[in-house]
Amino acid sequence: MKNEEKDLKAPKKLEILCTIVQRSKADFYMNALEGYDINYQTLCYAKGSAPTEALQKLGITDDSKAIIFSLVKEEKIKEITNLYEEKLFKTHNGRGIAFTIPLDSIIGVMVYRFLANIKEDENGYKI
Repeated sequence: MKNEEKDLKAPKKLEILCTIVQRSKADFYMNALEGYDINYQTLCYAKGSAPTEALQKLGITDDSKAIIFSLVKEEKIKEITNLYEEKLFKTHNGRGIAFTIPLDSIIGVMVYRFLANIKEDENGYKI
């Protein structure tokens, strides 16, 4: 029983990363996120809600947006936000916003393993 207790570890925490960007840049951002061990992403299209007069004063002609929802391991969030801040939002004419929502619970070990992108071989060893 002591060996089993050694193998017990707290599960890695997951967060929902919400990224709101121009619709034309959605694929670019989704591809950039693939390198961060993300197993689930979904994309929703949206439209900005600012009044037309305000958009014209700011020089914004396109208010179509994309919202990317990604399930990310907590330890990867800092890397991703650094990527956004240093490379994507600044250098690729990026106008966007990103925030996270902590995911407090998930029902089912298999569901958690899928969402956390945890793989095991046929003997139960993590790959």
